Amino acid sequence: MRRLVTILFLLTEFSLAKCWTKETQAHWVSDHPGAKDVFDEKTGTKIGALTKGRLVKTMENFQEIHWSIRNAEGKKLESGTTRIEHYEYTDDSHVQKVPQGKTTKYTWNQSKIFPETRRDYLVYVPAQYDPLKPAALLVSQDGLRHADPDGALRATTVLDNLIAKGEIPVTIGVFINPGRFAHQEPQEKPKNRSLEYDSLGDTYARFLHEEILPEVEKKYRLTQNPHLRCIMGGSSGGICSWTVCWERPDSFGRALIWVGTFVDIKGGHHYPAMIRKSAQKPIRAYLLDGENDLDNRFGNWPLANRQMAAALKFKDYDFHFDYGKCFHGSKAAGAKLPEMLRWIWRDWKHENPGK
Repeated sequence: MRRLVTILFLLTEFSLAKCWTKETQAHWVSDHPGAKDVFDEKTGTKIGALTKGRLVKTMENFQEIHWSIRNAEGKKLESGTTRIEHYEYTDDSHVQKVPQGKTTKYTWNQSKIFPETRRDYLVYVPAQYDPLKPAALLVSQDGLRHADPDGALRATTVLDNLIAKGEIPVTIGVFINPGRFAHQEPQEKPKNRSLEYDSLGDTYARFLHEEILPEVEKKYRLTQNPHLRCIMGGSSGGICSWTVCWERPDSFGRALIWVGTFVDIKGGHHYPAMIRKSAQKPIRAYLLDGENDLDNRFGNWPLANRQMAAALKFKDYDFHFDYGKCFHGSKAAGAKLPEMLRWIWRDWKHENPGK
């Protein structure tokens, strides 16, 4: 009996609060009987009082809040961290009354380049695709979540809308997940992701050209014009996109990169110097990052992306650097994807897809 009372006391004493954000509103809910106020731990100021264990507060955008819940005596009962990061989507990221493309899921378990890995990938085919005409190509790392119509990027919805308006070419999308191993649990992150994405060299480019794209081309006709072949990704998927273009500019001449991991994980921090010391390559790149990106033992992401932009400027590359306040993730890229695609393919009507 005494043990049961002790357990109940501990559960009451250390009950967990819930905190989530919606747009620029932060929501706190606590079932702790003594919970009274929510405080900002950085400033020591009170955010607001709990009413029946709840608080909803509109906060300034683009901030990370280290919060605590305290009782009437000021004792800290619970604590946590939440981020306020909100962007408005344009109509191009919402389903419109335009022809809808078809998305088909495939599995690739036969890799010789990344042995013993297995992965899913999606192929998006726009309604306007004509088998007699080669289509432009968009490849995405971390693909399935970027293709999700309810995800942050909503890439297939954006493709539907921009293709219908003639603002980008008729484009087949290949959305590829990183490799997993057979022993991994379903909820585990793919363990081969960093090796595939963060490594310098041509290995991932060979994986695309020797394994995945030949499978796609068994069913669909793709342009070989590098100016109409784009690869995109965020974080490690971003540096991977640059690496594919760097290694194979004859095949991929366009890159969309957000919060790119150009830091010292597997040598990515060398890219700015490599760009400065090498002849300019025919690559057009859109880079997106922000002052709230990561800073850890591998490096400082905002600084690394500024170094990349400076190197591209020094070598007179065709690039755009969108630097704002974003955190690490795909929220900013999701809201800006239509703008990014328009920019990267701004002159597509002058290109020859049959090249």
